[in-house]
Amino acid sequence: MSYTLHTFCLSMKEVISLIAKGFCMGTADIVPGVSGGTMAFILGIYERLVDAIHTIGKPAFWKQVLRGQIVAAIKSVPWGFLIPLGCGILLAIFSLSHLLEGLLHSHPAYLWSFFFGLVLASIHLVYQRITTKNGSTIGSLLLGTSFAYLIVGIVPTQTPEAAWFLVLSGAIASCAMILPGISGSFILVILGKYEFVLNAVNQRELSTIALIGVGAVAGLLLFSDLLHFLLRKYHDLTIAFLTGLMIGSLRKIWPWKVEDVNVLPDTWTSDVWFSIVLMVIGAFVVLTLERAGRE
Repeated sequence: MSYTLHTFCLSMKEVISLIAKGFCMGTADIVPGVSGGTMAFILGIYERLVDAIHTIGKPAFWKQVLRGQIVAAIKSVPWGFLIPLGCGILLAIFSLSHLLEGLLHSHPAYLWSFFFGLVLASIHLVYQRITTKNGSTIGSLLLGTSFAYLIVGIVPTQTPEAAWFLVLSGAIASCAMILPGISGSFILVILGKYEFVLNAVNQRELSTIALIGVGAVAGLLLFSDLLHFLLRKYHDLTIAFLTGLMIGSLRKIWPWKVEDVNVLPDTWTSDVWFSIVLMVIGAFVVLTLERAGRE
């Protein structure tokens, strides 16, 4: 049985595992500063995900579709992997958007502390994927760090709510969504559309969700080709750059801020200590998920 056909014959345990991993990715994707790509890395499915999306973007797939060879086109895509993963992502987005929206307003420091620990611990795990560490990979890492540090420092601006801009926002955000370290949600923050889209999800505004979704699918298909090429031809340099993106993104998710400027706590109150505990818990979650993904 071919690999593609095998993906339609997953066991119930494998399906549940993929839904759970998709749920983790979806949870990360709706929090600015945390990337679903990071979660995919931690869970050991990142390169498989990029390969699966790349399959849909191949010219051969669309040639079969245009020629009416629908069955052959469908069989060439690992739907058994993508569908459960996608269901998990959507389940997280629609079930947790209310909760996270509330936490971002009521307890932002606690939430950012947890995710800071998660990303900080995951940096080490992703860095271990670099097989050859030399001047080139270190330079790529520093370039990624500098790029992400500058990107996350951009102040969000007011932007239009026209259909074309929502499609464009979805496309750009989806490209970032599969990159470890750069959050698709944060791209929406930069574009001034994060709260707008989160409210649309909570209010089930289907027209807005559809426009963002069309852009997201288009962005994923177009960007996955480039990412697939880079991982195949320049694996270590690409992984080093992605690791740098994760390091640079820590600037955005530092939990203690005064008017969007990162600061150290003035006094070590119980709230500060609890935030530090949440950082440790976040790191522990990463290590646990990484071990489970490896197994």
